[in-house]
Amino acid sequence: MFTTLLVLVVGSPAIFATDYILLIDDPDIYTTCKDGPPGSQGLNDAFDTSEMLVDMDPDGIHVSGNVTSRWTTPRTDRISARMSILHYNRGSWEPTVFNTHTPDFCAAMFDPNQFWFKYWFKNFANREEIQEKCFSTAGTILVYNPFTVVPRLNNIMGAPLKGRYKAVLLFEAFDEKNERRPMSVCFEVTGDAEKIQK
Repeated sequence: MFTTLLVLVVGSPAIFATDYILLIDDPDIYTTCKDGPPGSQGLNDAFDTSEMLVDMDPDGIHVSGNVTSRWTTPRTDRISARMSILHYNRGSWEPTVFNTHTPDFCAAMFDPNQFWFKYWFKNFANREEIQEKCFSTAGTILVYNPFTVVPRLNNIMGAPLKGRYKAVLLFEAFDEKNERRPMSVCFEVTGDAEKIQK
């Protein structure tokens, strides 16, 4: 569903660029955050995904169908979105320097220059409904145009990617006084980065 989670951006100075594929652990792709903030719920709690079809094969991850929001916040709330990339090292998950934060996600999700749009929201068929209600309004249906995600990372500069990585997505609601609501949505994608031999 959330194809944003399938793209890792990794870089530091190096001479050669390398291509990688992310071998995702879970066939359902998304799992509930193991260390989410208190009051957080996973993707399958915040959204009814029973009508979303996800199929992985050697060509990529094929997505179609729709999801319906169960998450309820006042439409006047501001939704903040964060994605953090962590690397598993010596028995624990360590943060990397690669993070993205969008303080007002509902205002930015259909901006074609934004990361979220390029890898996620461009694939929705009912843009007007989603823009009007955002996805934090219970009952909002997000309808996918069928698409395929290839979890491939191209031309990555820097130190080689080795081992396990995970992308953690956290959505939080803030009221008109900028106070955080107790309920948030947190989920993650975990997999191994494997170098593609050219």
